[in-house]
Amino acid sequence: MSLLDFVTDIGHSLFNSDEKAAEAIKNHILADNPGIDDLGVSYQKGFVTLTGASQTWEAVEKAILMAGNVKGVGKVISNIQVAEGAEIAPAELGGSGSGQYYEIKSGDTLSAIAKHLLGDANAYMKIFEANREVIKDPNKIFPGQKIRIPG
Repeated sequence: MSLLDFVTDIGHSLFNSDEKAAEAIKNHILADNPGIDDLGVSYQKGFVTLTGASQTWEAVEKAILMAGNVKGVGKVISNIQVAEGAEIAPAELGGSGSGQYYEIKSGDTLSAIAKHLLGDANAYMKIFEANREVIKDPNKIFPGQKIRIPG
């Protein structure tokens, strides 16, 4: 099980009532299906729980970020089962893998983040590619948004 925190008052506005939240979040994830089979989503007072199965940790990370970067979501718990033999889970998901997460701050750009975390401003496209499901345009990121930084 993995748990990540998010900023509840930012992100994509997908639902107006708690009753519609789980369905809206599930449809949001399935629209860009990152590779989760039998995806299940439950929502209760800002907490999202994801269930299903995946062949990779990358797909799990993407599903978590897609759910967490929704306005009204403060925590995402993943109970997604990952296939044996998959790459190692990132440290923030309880493993020892090299991937990490970054919360965007006011004034950040993908190239500034790439320079700071990867040592090369031109590596911003690596960050963009790792977050295509969360970032639709590399020039449109927002403070509080959480993204993956490739290992």
